[in-house]
Amino acid sequence: MTHAFDSARRIGLIVANTLREALRQRVLIVLLLAGVVFVGGARYLRELNFGTPELKFIVDLGFGGIGLFGAVLAITLTAQLFFAEIEGRTVSTLLARPVHRAEFVLGKFVGSAAVVGSYSLLLTVLLAAVVWSRERSLLHDLGAAPSPRPIVEFGWIAAMGWFVALKLLVMAGLTLLIASYARTQLFTTTIGFLVFVACHLLPFARGAAAHTDSRPMRWLAQLMVALPDFQYFTVAASGNAAVWNQVLRVSVYGSSYVAITCGLAAFCFRRREI
Repeated sequence: MTHAFDSARRIGLIVANTLREALRQRVLIVLLLAGVVFVGGARYLRELNFGTPELKFIVDLGFGGIGLFGAVLAITLTAQLFFAEIEGRTVSTLLARPVHRAEFVLGKFVGSAAVVGSYSLLLTVLLAAVVWSRERSLLHDLGAAPSPRPIVEFGWIAAMGWFVALKLLVMAGLTLLIASYARTQLFTTTIGFLVFVACHLLPFARGAAAHTDSRPMRWLAQLMVALPDFQYFTVAASGNAAVWNQVLRVSVYGSSYVAITCGLAAFCFRRREI
């Protein structure tokens, strides 16, 4: 019990230090401002709509921006925070104390995840406010009395926000896994973005491999099986019961990938020369 408490305390100290370092990163401020401007202005981008109902268009566009900017944040911030300790040689001082490498890796992930999760939560709340405001405006323009129930199901928006946040946490875990054995921040960031794209194209790669005689293509599809399918993190708008059942399934799916990637990152970092 005492050992577990000491380990939790050490991880907490690493998390606190990681959060302090994260708040000093310029990329966080830039991406936060970009996300706020994009999501806050989503209602004014109606010219980009090609027939989708306006409120759904705003939701889809907003979450698209949150997912894109959040992925950039998850990849670059995780890589920066990890390699800042390596390049600054502070990790040697830290590990000279009674701090296990697994605790270091877990502390870095929790600190990065807290920033990425807060980013996603903030922009999801902002998007919900934008949708609610536009819904009121549309009802007023139509001369309709405010409905006792909102036109947009905000529980659905909350589920979509959770899915985006969970996807970003998985991406942070994958980036940390890459960083645990990579030698440079540039390599980690580059491979992180390639993995992000591959996770979105996974269903298409599987379909292409199933209809081709190319052996390299089949091998590539087999290698990609280990990656999470980000198309799975999409809410089906088919009733509350179905949505919340899907939330449970995707939560287990995403949490499993987070646990696996963090465990593998800790294993790889244990064998790394510093």
